[in-house]
Amino acid sequence: MKANNWLSGIQWLFFIFTNIVVIPITVGEAFELPQESIVSLLQLSFIVTGIACMLQALVGHGRAVMEGQSGLWWGVILTLVTTASAQGMPLDVLGGSISVGVIISGIITVIIGLSGLGTYLAKLFNSAVMGVFMFLLGAQLVGIFMKGMLGIPFGNAAESGSIQLPIALLSIIIVTIVIFINIKAKLSIRRYSLLIGIIAGWILYIILFDSETSAAGIAGLQVSVTLFPFGNPKVDIGIIITIVLTGLLNIANTFGALKGTNNIYRNETTNIQYRASFTITGAVSAISGFLGLVPYSPYVSSIGFLKQTGDIRRLPFVLGGFLFVLMGLIPPVGGFFSTLPLSVGSAVLFVSYVLLFHSSLDFFKQVKFNTVNVYRSAVPLFVGIIIMTMPASYFTTLPSIIRPLVSNGLLMGILLAIVLESIVDWDRYGE
Repeated sequence: MKANNWLSGIQWLFFIFTNIVVIPITVGEAFELPQESIVSLLQLSFIVTGIACMLQALVGHGRAVMEGQSGLWWGVILTLVTTASAQGMPLDVLGGSISVGVIISGIITVIIGLSGLGTYLAKLFNSAVMGVFMFLLGAQLVGIFMKGMLGIPFGNAAESGSIQLPIALLSIIIVTIVIFINIKAKLSIRRYSLLIGIIAGWILYIILFDSETSAAGIAGLQVSVTLFPFGNPKVDIGIIITIVLTGLLNIANTFGALKGTNNIYRNETTNIQYRASFTITGAVSAISGFLGLVPYSPYVSSIGFLKQTGDIRRLPFVLGGFLFVLMGLIPPVGGFFSTLPLSVGSAVLFVSYVLLFHSSLDFFKQVKFNTVNVYRSAVPLFVGIIIMTMPASYFTTLPSIIRPLVSNGLLMGILLAIVLESIVDWDRYGE
């Protein structure tokens, strides 16, 4: 096998790693899991993500598009933890209900894939809806990263947390370094900007804060798979409805990622590719419900990576996924990376996900706005952002069955955009 295949595979490994490593750590922290459990989540995330990437490339959509733990799901789960704690819901009830909802959602996604319903659902996600989706997703995730950068803890402790100035200053330095590399460095260096940011930031964090980790002790443990680590299955109808709707809206990631690579691959995504992609995403997501992992979807950020590297071959991508599985199978690796400071990971991903603003603009450019039909996107955007900034306590007077959904600005904004696009022919109005 050619050496450049392995080099490109390692490059994919770095890309997958930088996008995944922070997710299980933050979710584990939010649910107040012990360090050993967080290590298990991290290792399982590596293994399942690597397998999912290989499956998609070989028998799924057939493209070098990363399959990973969805940013939409991640944002919704962390938001639910925050709102649930403010409203007095025990974490095990929340976690158990999320698991049930994820399993149901995964099964529904498999059905969508096998039946070919994805072709019809694609009509709901036009350019106006996708523009709103990308903007609000970026706003929610960047908001999460900002808290991490400022040293504010995740989960229940966030309500009593405060800005840690030394950590915040280090985060700003890391963000500045990564942005500088993206703007000024050569392409050969720029493609590794996220990895450079993590390594440099981690070293600075240890030097400045004399960080003592327990990686050595944890690495010696035999990590076992624990079913439902966030709590045994529970039935909170409001949480389950919110999670199932999140799963349905998550299909926007598949459309965004595959449509976005049509120009790169110089052909249109076929119905067969969509069906195979949805089936694999749904199956992996259903399994995630049992393992306590954030559910999966194709990554829209893969588009930028493919454009940067110019390498659209499947073989290096499959090699990258295989190497990622190996990382998960080696306990010392999971133990070591579980000690990554959340402020460092948050700072690096902050730079990565602000680019969703550009993705949003690309979709909005395909819509002809005027002073009349601008409501189609302005209303969902402003409503979603306003809800995001409102304290969870404001929603306690609402019925519990709708409270988790209505209090989530991201979901409400996307749903409102879909409804407005479905009931009004906006292109007929205005000049």
